[in-house]
Amino acid sequence: MTSASPVRVLGIGGSLRDGSQSERALRIALGAAGELGVETELIPGPQLVLPFYDAAVSERTEQAVRLVEAVSRADGVIVVSPGYHGALSGLVKNALDYIEDLREDTRPYLDGRAVGVVAVAHGWQAAVTTLEQLRTITHALRGWATPLGGSINAAETKFDEAGGASDEKALRTLRLIGTQVAEHALLRSR
Repeated sequence: MTSASPVRVLGIGGSLRDGSQSERALRIALGAAGELGVETELIPGPQLVLPFYDAAVSERTEQAVRLVEAVSRADGVIVVSPGYHGALSGLVKNALDYIEDLREDTRPYLDGRAVGVVAVAHGWQAAVTTLEQLRTITHALRGWATPLGGSINAAETKFDEAGGASDEKALRTLRLIGTQVAEHALLRSR
């Protein structure tokens, strides 16, 4: 990477519901990253509707190609998943499986990238187990999980359309995760 190329942070996640709590959380973290001067891109849940990942199939949909190319360009990534039944959503997991297509890339998988991970679930148990799964997947894909991850209990915290949250601590956590991803990407760009 040269100093002339823009530093990019990609946000992936949310659910199929427009304006979902997990998508709103992602927008807050991505917004904080953007405040540090990096370019940001968002691929929300409705754009993650992809065929089940199959490494044996070389044909990819337009949306799958867009996702893989966006990850390849990204210098940092923020992933937010809703927690369903104690685990990350199938929608987000399938999207992360497509990163396998970067195995031969000059920066394979998530190599060298900071990855901020956040789980939003209706209850602490699912929020915490989903966060741990996102960290494990990040490590398996050679990414650097940020020191701070976010477990957000949607039964206690609500996000609004204006980028706010009913819980100041959750808001600070999301902003710090976005900041950590952007700072890492900026440091590596030097």
